[in-house]
Amino acid sequence: MKFQGTDTYVATRELQVAVNASIHLEKPLIVKGEPGTGKTLLAHEIANSLDKKIITWYVKSTTTAQQGLYEYDAVSRLRDSQLGSDKVEDIANYIKKGKLWEAFESEQQVVLLIDEIDKADIEFPNDLLLELDKMEFYCYELQKTIRAKQRPIIIITSNNEKELPDAFLRRCLFHFIRFPDKETMQEIIDVHYPDLKQEMADSAMKVFYEIRDIRGIKKKPSTSELMDWIKLLLMEGIIPSDLDKLDLKEKTPPHTSALLKNEEDWELLMNLAKRMRRF
Repeated sequence: MKFQGTDTYVATRELQVAVNASIHLEKPLIVKGEPGTGKTLLAHEIANSLDKKIITWYVKSTTTAQQGLYEYDAVSRLRDSQLGSDKVEDIANYIKKGKLWEAFESEQQVVLLIDEIDKADIEFPNDLLLELDKMEFYCYELQKTIRAKQRPIIIITSNNEKELPDAFLRRCLFHFIRFPDKETMQEIIDVHYPDLKQEMADSAMKVFYEIRDIRGIKKKPSTSELMDWIKLLLMEGIIPSDLDKLDLKEKTPPHTSALLKNEEDWELLMNLAKRMRRF
């Protein structure tokens, strides 16, 4: 069992090594990187490549670690008892299983994605230390320990909004997905646009990386935004020479709205051209 990327996901050699080390050592893999570098998609592609089910736990600012284990609905049980329902005799009817419980009880190994873990409270990772290390937790209402039947492949994504605790990091492997260089980006373009002429790919990447290199850009355009931009260029019949003669100091590129998603960045690019036209 080895991950080597897929037909729709270009994984660098370093990323392949990190994923396979995580699988071999049975440790969660923390993946960081710029938005749009494929952190979340990675887990789905691992599941696809290894023919495994994926279970996704999307973390929000209000998410607690307990929700990943289970939640006990005492209010519903009280209501049912008042209505004389027979369900109240079995407390299991009021236990809502979380994503970890779902992954633990699977007969087959699954891929568990804990997405954007840094959105939650700083104590969230610490509250999962035992569960991710020992692959078990105790359900007090049922008075039993829930153990993983098959240790899941765990991918944890982070956008670096908060620093993760050292104790948590020690139990995980780590990989930072660097933004693709032009060679890797060409491979990604080939996956999405196999019939795209090389001249068009080169011209589009030239403008794309020039925009990313503008000093002061807050939200640099990502890989997914480049793919959308190329689609719009093709739809409008833009040819390579239209992009080659484009000077960002004089004119903004066509469909800039597909690349820049921040009004301050948009103004920065517009003002760059305005300032240069004065000289």
